[in-house]
Amino acid sequence: MRILLCEDDDHISETLTLALSKSGFRVERERDGDNALYRGETENFDAVVLDLGLPQMDGLTVLKRWRRAKRLMPVLILTARGQWEERVEGIEAGADDYVVKPFHIMEIVARLRALIRRSGGLASSRVEFGPYELDARTLQVTLDGLPLDLSPQEFKLVSYLLHNRGRVVSQLEITEHLYRQDYERDSNAVEVLVARVRKRLGRDVIKTRRGFGYTLGDGY
Repeated sequence: MRILLCEDDDHISETLTLALSKSGFRVERERDGDNALYRGETENFDAVVLDLGLPQMDGLTVLKRWRRAKRLMPVLILTARGQWEERVEGIEAGADDYVVKPFHIMEIVARLRALIRRSGGLASSRVEFGPYELDARTLQVTLDGLPLDLSPQEFKLVSYLLHNRGRVVSQLEITEHLYRQDYERDSNAVEVLVARVRKRLGRDVIKTRRGFGYTLGDGY
């Protein structure tokens, strides 16, 4: 899952990036409100962690402008401000959740997973597709209760297609969500990754819509 982390405190940003990356997220960071606003308006993220105290443009203004522009990705507000009035203001501006500093790192991980599941119409961290089950907490795909040996990128591909079940996902979108920002966009890495997943789970799990992209196959 692709996360935009908008935080100007380098220590907090680096700590969160490490924890989120270990938990299977792909994290991209911005330190000020102007850049955060632009990235959120022009790119697709599965969720955003947004500090209210950003320089240049505060996080609340950024959030309001995203929502006015019909940008509906889940937003978790992260702030040192603890007054209930400011929490209400953030929720009314369109925030999906709110955490006050200091916080426990794994709480952020858990809340983000929950936000992404809800936004994708998934109520549980465990999701069945055909004879398989994906567990977002253990980062595993199992068959009849036995874990399959998927690489991190293979797991992320299956998870992303599952969260977008019912629609075709383009190769460019998969590249943006699974790989670094400086990744070579004309690479055939996505095709190779899809082939590896098909080899492990079966050819019918991922269906190709030629010229459009990929989707989960019928029955998944």
